[in-house]
Parts: sequence; C-alpha cells; structure tokens
Amino acid sequence: MNKRPAARGAPARRPAAPLPTAAPAIASALRQAQARFDALVRNTPGLVYRFTRHGDGRVAFPYVSDGCQALLGLTPAELQAAPQRFLELILEEDRQSYVDAMLVSASTLWSWNWEGRIWVAAWNDVKWINLRSTPHLLPANDGVQWEGIMTNITESKLEQLEVRQSRARLAELTAHIETVKEQERARIAREIHDDLGGNLTAIKMALAMLGKRLPPGDQALQDKAAYLDALVDRTIDAVHRISLDLRPSILDFGLVAALEWQLKEFGTQTGIACVFSGAGGLDSDPALDPDRASALFRIVQEALTNIAKHARASRVTVKLGRSRHHLSLRIADNGRGIAPADRAKPQSFGLRGMAERAAALGGTLTVEHAAGGGTVVAIRIRRAGGPDDRRPPSPGAPGGATIGND
Repeated sequence: MNKRPAARGAPARRPAAPLPTAAPAIASALRQAQARFDALVRNTPGLVYRFTRHGDGRVAFPYVSDGCQALLGLTPAELQAAPQRFLELILEEDRQSYVDAMLVSASTLWSWNWEGRIWVAAWNDVKWINLRSTPHLLPANDGVQWEGIMTNITESKLEQLEVRQSRARLAELTAHIETVKEQERARIAREIHDDLGGNLTAIKMALAMLGKRLPPGDQALQDKAAYLDALVDRTIDAVHRISLDLRPSILDFGLVAALEWQLKEFGTQTGIACVFSGAGGLDSDPALDPDRASALFRIVQEALTNIAKHARASRVTVKLGRSRHHLSLRIADNGRGIAPADRAKPQSFGLRGMAERAAALGGTLTVEHAAGGGTVVAIRIRRAGGPDDRRPPSPGAPGGATIGND
C-alpha cells in the first residue's frame, strides 16, 4: 500500500539527535589526546611554539610550551603578553639574519630554519639557539603562522667553533712549517754549494797539480790519480744535484724559468713529452714573492712525481696564467686518470700536501678527470690585493692543475 505524500509545505523530518551517551566518550578521547600531546611536549627538548606574523606586521605567540622558561628565561605568559621581547633577546648582530630568514619563509612558504645567539638576562649568559618551523597561511591571507621548535645548540656550536679554530691554527702551523722548511732547504743548499762545493773544487785543482808531478813511468800512481779525479767529479755532480733538489737556484730568475727547467729535467728523466706555456712577465709580478713562487714550484714538483709514479702518461702540459686578481696553474696529463678511492686513501699525503700548500696561499685545489683521459687538479690563488675568491675553477679553465694519482 502506497504511503500518503507529505502535505505541501510541511517541514521535512530532521534526523534523530545522537544519543547523549556519545558526548562523554568524545570528551574522554579529547582528554586522552590532549594528555598525550602534553606528555610529548614535556619530553621534547627545547621550546615548542606557534608563531604568527600578520599582514600589518603584528606578531604573536598563540602557543608556547613550558620549555620557554628554561630556554629564554621568560615564562610562557610573559612571552605571549609581549611577543616582541623575543626579537629583543637576539643579539643585535644576529637580528637581521633572523628577520631575513622569517621573511623568506613567509614569502616562499618554505621551512624556517635559523640559528643565532640570544642574551638571557636571567643568567647573564649568551646562548646559541636553533629554530625550525613549518609555515602556513592564515585565514583570509592575513599573514603566516609557523609551528615549530626551538632548541639550545650552545654546546654543539661551541664545539664547532673550537674545531674551526683548531683547524685554522693547524693550517697556520702547517704553513709556517712549510715556510721554515723552505728557508732551511735554501740555507742547506747554499752551505752545500758554497762550502762543500768550494772544497771539492779546491781538491780537484790540487789533484790536477799533483798529477802533473807524478813520475811519468809510475802507471799505478797515474791510475790512482785518475780514479780520484773521477771520484771528485762524481761528488761535485752529486753536490750539484742535491743542491738543486733542496732549492733550485733557477728560482732566483723567477717561477716561469724554474718551471721550464723542471719540465725539461722531468722530460729527460722520464721520456714523457712536456709542454709549458706561461703568462709573460708573471715571474716579475710583485704579488708573487719568493715564498709563493717556491710553494707553486713544489706543487708542480709533486704533481710531476705523481705522474711519473702512477699516471702512465706519455704527455704532460703545464700552463701558468694570471688574471687581474688571481694566478692559475694547469698541469694536464693523458694518463689513466685517478680513481675516487685513490683520492680518499689515508696514505695520499701528496694530494693532501698540495692542497695544504694551495690553502696556505689563500687558494683552492681540486682534482678532476680530464676530458680526453688523464687527471686534472685545479689550482687558483689570489694575487696581492685581489678579492677573497675561493670558488674552485672548472677543470678546463686556466685556473686548473692536473696531476697523476697519489
């Protein structure tokens, strides 16, 4: 049987109201969720907060956890009543970075990650803090709201600063040791050349004089004198070679001349074809003092040693150049290249020593593969008065150096 239609204009039947017993269950679930949230916040190291910045520039902390007192020296009520006090806590030299990071996060809606120093008057102390938060737009685009956490990073920051200072002191010590070592090498080379070389020359002259006075018919004495003369010649050659290894005297004529000589010697000893090109007048550049010239020369020596030992190359190209503010060095070989494991091995003192020399000169050294095979290490150092530009150059640029493996 069909039901009678509802009378026109009669109100529609409303759904039945939920049973009253559901309200206590919901309230209990809410209390449990709130309890879990409060426990989570209490056990979170640092300060959990909600921060808003309205379109007219007003700021507020709608929510601040109890960690506020321990971190900032303010109670949550004090911070919420005067939210501008947080900015006042930040040291003046760090405030601009705080504001800039906030504005960037607000405009891009990217995470806000900032660290800086605050002055806590309650303990008369400076703290390093880090804040990380996620931004959301407020209703009606009336600004941005962040939810995040602030933590005390003072201990880790101080440790980082101590490590950096230790590394800086170590770098200074290394540079000083290299300078002293070069000076000692130069001193020993001069003494060997002047004293030992002079004495050997005098001995050779005396032997020549004695040889003329030997009896013509005494062949044994003649042979002994010839042997001593040859021995003195070999000793003079050894003294000359040792002096050159300690400090090539050709460095007195400039880096370009020293590099040309070194490559010629290297090619003669190894049979590897060597090509050199240098910027005209670089050796007379007043920015290139003897210590810097010696350091660059030692880098090239180490690079050539590595090539001879590891690269299996048949050709080496060395290019020395300069720009307005920088000096650059490029040594290229066509060898087998360098594997990443070779760069990271603990015994790779050659590469490390080259990098430390470059760093002591205020420059950079990078190791790369050459385009046609081989290895490239880019070296770029500042000239006197040049800007502090430590960006590593591209492997093929004039600011590069190429070495073999070590």
